[in-house]
Amino acid sequence: MDAALKTVIGGELVELPGTIAAIRATMTADQAEEFDREIEHVPAAELPAALVRWALVGTGANEEDDHLFEHLALGENIGAVPAGVDG
Repeated sequence: MDAALKTVIGGELVELPGTIAAIRATMTADQAEEFDREIEHVPAAELPAALVRWALVGTGANEEDDHLFEHLALGENIGAVPAGVDG
């Protein structure tokens, strides 16, 4: 896999596909059709974020995020720190 993107999901480092073709190759036929319709209309400045969003499909990242947001909504401490804080 020509992975240029990496993230942590479930505490594990995960390599994501790093090209449009590699991202598309991970999809079902229905997902690929939706991807093709969407991606050609994404403004250039938003393209990296859109590609990462599509690369994360099927990785469990969305479920992990949903779980964290549920806990945040309940006012629970999830170990997050304000952006820009070093240390």
